[in-house]
Amino acid sequence: RFFTEASFCKKFLFGDKKGRLRIYANETKVVDIPQAFNEKIKYNCFRIGSVYMNYANGRKNDDEYMVSNIRYAIGAPDTRNKLITEGKLVSRGITFNVNSDKIKPESFPVLKEISQVLNENAGVRVRIIGHTDSDGEASANLELSKRRAAAVKNALVSEFGIDPSRLETEGKGASEPSEPNTSPEGKANNRRVEFVKL
Repeated sequence: RFFTEASFCKKFLFGDKKGRLRIYANETKVVDIPQAFNEKIKYNCFRIGSVYMNYANGRKNDDEYMVSNIRYAIGAPDTRNKLITEGKLVSRGITFNVNSDKIKPESFPVLKEISQVLNENAGVRVRIIGHTDSDGEASANLELSKRRAAAVKNALVSEFGIDPSRLETEGKGASEPSEPNTSPEGKANNRRVEFVKL
């Protein structure tokens, strides 16, 4: 018999306000439970994983399965507030294939949320600005950032029905880093898409 064992405590819960639980492994969703948590209960620990219990001798088997290389993704419930009231939204949740303007499938929930904001605020026009890290030639990065911004616009138009006249695009390459390009984390944060209210 197998038991869940690896722990994620306190703030590290893979759930949302409606009690849904999603767990991804290498960008593939492996668990999706719509009602995993009771909204009325305050949880401080959740366990996943596998440990085999040998009932013959009452001891755990020597082989245990661990979960490692874990990343926690936090949603952005204030997207509407940032774009509409602050006039700017910076998204690192829209990702692309390497050296490409092809949007990865896992980016579409972010695009959908942005499209909902635009649909609910029909008078708002937006400039979409693409940014890259500093790897490669500056001219190539500038061109790539322009193509990525255009790809985001095209997705909002073709997939979510946003009027193209409401969207402008611009690419800035690596000219305006949000962090130093001296670490993988910094480079990842510099690869971003900004939405600026016009």
